Order: sequence, then C-alpha cells, then structure tokens
Amino acid sequence: MKADSSASSAPAAAKAGKTNTTDKPAKPAPKPKPEDKPFTNFIQEDLLPSLTKSLTAREQTPISLTLVEGERPVVGGRCWMVQGELPSERRFWLCFEADAITSGKTIALAESGSDPSLLESFLIDEKRINLALLESRLLQRLNGQKWFGGN
Repeated sequence: MKADSSASSAPAAAKAGKTNTTDKPAKPAPKPKPEDKPFTNFIQEDLLPSLTKSLTAREQTPISLTLVEGERPVVGGRCWMVQGELPSERRFWLCFEADAITSGKTIALAESGSDPSLLESFLIDEKRINLALLESRLLQRLNGQKWFGGN
C-alpha cells in the first residue's frame, strides 16, 4: 500500500512543478475609473473639465460651471449641484441627492436670467452611471432646450 501512495503523489508533484513554469506574468491592475473617485474629486477633476470642453465645442463656452452644496432650486432642500451658466443668461442645475454620482438626480433649467420653475428627474432608469453617460445626457437635455443653435 505504501508504494501506491508514493507513486500517486509523484505525478501530483510533477503537475505542480509544471504549473509553476507555465504561469503567465501577472497583469497590471486595471486603471481606476474616474467614477471610482470620491464624488467631489470626480466632479471637479473629470466632469466639469469634460463638460466645459464639450460646451465650448458647441459654441456655448460656460460663463461659470461649478460644484456647490446648497439649496435645491424650485423645491428646496440641501443637495450637491453642478451649476452652470451659459451665454444669453441660460442657467442649469444638475442636482444630486447625496455626494455620490449614483444618488438620485434632478435637473432644473432657466432662460434669460429667470428663476427655474420646474425640477425634472434625471437619469432615473440607468443602472450604471459614468462620466460619458452623465455628460452626454446633460448635453442632450440642454440641446432639447434648443440651447445649441439651430436644431
């Protein structure tokens, strides 16, 4: 019986030796996604610069584009907001219920220096929120207001 057990352990040892010599080098860790950053860092370092670039490309260079924590337009209550002012006194507020891009979001818009009068849900059906989605849907909503020229 001892001969059988030592014979069966020899192939296992040989197998273990083979796997060590054929292992591939470890892949480098994937680059962290911008969305994995803390909320304020993501907004200030990624969303605002990207949004500024996209708005400028549409000939709507922002007069101001900032992240603030303050009173939500129309309905009140404190929240985090990306506040933007564009030429022709057009303004928007992208509001986040909490300091997380996955939190509930609303948007308010105002033309010609008036106060916003309507607060709309924003990205309510999306499971995964990322930089490209936030930016493209915000631009799509502003374009729906006809803020980007003749459309």
